[in-house]
Amino acid sequence: MSDKIFAVSKMAGVKMAETFQLLLLFLAGFGILWATVIEVFAVVGKGGPNLGDVLMLFLLIELAAMVAIYFKTNRLSVRFLVYIAITALTRVLVVDAKTMENTTVLTLVGAIFVLTLGVLILRWCEVWFGEDDEQKE
Repeated sequence: MSDKIFAVSKMAGVKMAETFQLLLLFLAGFGILWATVIEVFAVVGKGGPNLGDVLMLFLLIELAAMVAIYFKTNRLSVRFLVYIAITALTRVLVVDAKTMENTTVLTLVGAIFVLTLGVLILRWCEVWFGEDDEQKE
């Protein structure tokens, strides 16, 4: 009897967690869509984009693609998150470089370099060691 109760409660817990996860994914997708619309209207209101605006749109596209990939595969790629971080740091560097101190600029460039090395190492490990069994399914 207790095994049946445990199995039912475990199944209910899994379903509740999956439902909560889907709800948060929909909210994240809606938030990204909302931010994209606001950004596009801001660019149109200014009369055209600058490099910071273009990088912001790329950042929003990457976030939307990440949510879409997670919906399709139920997995979150670490490399994709690192790409987003690189784009975000690049945007900060491009938009604010003139007002930053040299040490801040060097720190951002160093962070971008380290993240890029991280992507290369992650990719190399995928090629060298292969994907896990979970990713192949």
